[in-house]
Amino acid sequence: MFRSLRNHNYRLFAAGGVVSNVGTWMQRTAQDWLVLDLARGSGSALGVTVALQFLPTMLFGMFGGVIADRYPKRRVLMAAQTLMGLLALTMGALVLTGTAQVWHVYAMAFTLGLVSCVEVPTRQSFVVEMVGRRDLPNAIALNSSTFNLARVVGPALAGLLIYWMGTGPIFVLNAVSFAAVITGLALMRSSELRSPEPVPRGKGQLREGLRYVGGRPDLLLPLLMVAFMAIFAQSFSTSIALMAKQVFGAGASSFGIASSAFAVGAFGGALLAARRVKPSRRFLIAGALCFGLFQIASGLAPGYPAFLLLLVPAGMAMITVNTTANTIVQLGASPEMRGRVMGIYVLVFTGGAPIGAPLVGWLAEVTGPRLAVAAAGALSMCGVCLAVLVTRMVAARAQRGEESTREQIVRGAAAAA
Repeated sequence: MFRSLRNHNYRLFAAGGVVSNVGTWMQRTAQDWLVLDLARGSGSALGVTVALQFLPTMLFGMFGGVIADRYPKRRVLMAAQTLMGLLALTMGALVLTGTAQVWHVYAMAFTLGLVSCVEVPTRQSFVVEMVGRRDLPNAIALNSSTFNLARVVGPALAGLLIYWMGTGPIFVLNAVSFAAVITGLALMRSSELRSPEPVPRGKGQLREGLRYVGGRPDLLLPLLMVAFMAIFAQSFSTSIALMAKQVFGAGASSFGIASSAFAVGAFGGALLAARRVKPSRRFLIAGALCFGLFQIASGLAPGYPAFLLLLVPAGMAMITVNTTANTIVQLGASPEMRGRVMGIYVLVFTGGAPIGAPLVGWLAEVTGPRLAVAAAGALSMCGVCLAVLVTRMVAARAQRGEESTREQIVRGAAAAA
């Protein structure tokens, strides 16, 4: 389950990631609370903050993949982590001095999103350079497990610290947490990294990445799967809130328990994924279909205890899809294209939430939360089937093209003879 930790460089990376992920989730919680405090409880201000943080990825996410292919990834990551730490430190100083305003948070969220455009695809594609192809599935699963563990611990810890000290110290603590990642990157052994030669600067590299993915059905399937899942799965936290409050009449603490149940399932699914040696296309499709089924079942749950129980396998199924798709894409992409492919992956993974969350919210207002959640699960399953169908059409077209090319070669050879 932990075999990739035998690698010295990955041990440093994973240790720094544990600390940084907890700090990141603490800051996300503090940021939301700070916005509500500064904007006097305005929900629209909170929505603007979230949108500003994800907007750069939707606009420039694929360009981040180009940068990941063009420059040494370890240096890019060290620069990105340093910028993120400085942003957190600046926001913390503003809050502690009592000068923070809502527009400061907006500016920080947007700038953080810009840095993430480069940092996320670079970090994702750097994993294989540390552990190699054999241990890549295990490393990706362990990354997911630490991320989801931090998702449980970080907000809870932030809530206690906000009560005791306010939001300012949390930003400062997150700034300090980036030192763990930067130190780990600095202490890595360059001789043990499997780094490809950086791609020279040139025109049309972004279009080249899109054409590369469009001509590879083995990469197109997981990307389409993630795109459809992102629309209806990333909004599942909204679904949990709607079900907990409007259907079961649960309070804030019960909503927190429901969110934790989903995160615990995701954490367990990531650990189980770490035991698998090689991902498969069938496993990816099965995981996506299972998530849709559990989403439908949770929407039809007869009571709150049953709802909580169903959230655990739903979390497991979702993380199974994410880790399997990530691994298939990274193993299938050539080293010189991996950054651009992961840039596309991050774009489709992130871009679905702004579509799915309003859609689920609208359905909940029209039909009620139960039918909205069940409909989201059904649409998610339809998306899986559509992704398979599109991929098969692309593969069939590619096969016809290859057969036509072979026929032309044979005819040319016959004519020459």
